[in-house]
Amino acid sequence: MSARDTVLARVRAALGPAPEVPEVPRGYREAGALGEAGTEAAVARFCERVAEYRATVTRVQRGRLADAVSEACGRHGAQRIAVPPGAPPELPGVELVVDEPPLSARDLDALDGVLTGCALAIAETGTLVLDGGARSGRRALTLVPDLHLCVVEAGTIVPSVPDAVAALSRAASEGRPLTFVSGPSATSDIELDRVEGVHGPRTLDVIVLTGT
Repeated sequence: MSARDTVLARVRAALGPAPEVPEVPRGYREAGALGEAGTEAAVARFCERVAEYRATVTRVQRGRLADAVSEACGRHGAQRIAVPPGAPPELPGVELVVDEPPLSARDLDALDGVLTGCALAIAETGTLVLDGGARSGRRALTLVPDLHLCVVEAGTIVPSVPDAVAALSRAASEGRPLTFVSGPSATSDIELDRVEGVHGPRTLDVIVLTGT
């Protein structure tokens, strides 16, 4: 017997017989288990969770969207903001800078913020999901500016993460980038000192759009 075999034999003897492996429950929650998207319960839960992440959240009727966005820009002193192609052509008191052709990182950094929609939102985690589509815009658009104003359609707020994964299957199959945003960008060091704005906007303002 080699020295290696001797050492391993002693290790096995010290460890004793192999422990019994417990049965792992596999009753995972699936899409649809918590109800449908856009219910009042889902919207209220989302608003509550978003606020817990130090984001500002406002619920407005569809007819007041332009006023709500203008008011949000006023609160943050934002006068020039980027928007994805296809956004409304004008906004009272705010200059909209369309990301077409794509703005450079330097140009985006010089703006006061960005206004986008999102693919959907998750009530359970207070998360926005951006998919690189017409509402979300390209990824750089929402990572460089220091302020992100995001409009969320109440009907796109799904109850849980499994619901979101199921709804995003098409975007994933098309290879579009998926960005999950839970509150303003933040991190902390080993002493747990929180620093915001490290990997993206330090200020997140969410406008939940209700009504028809």
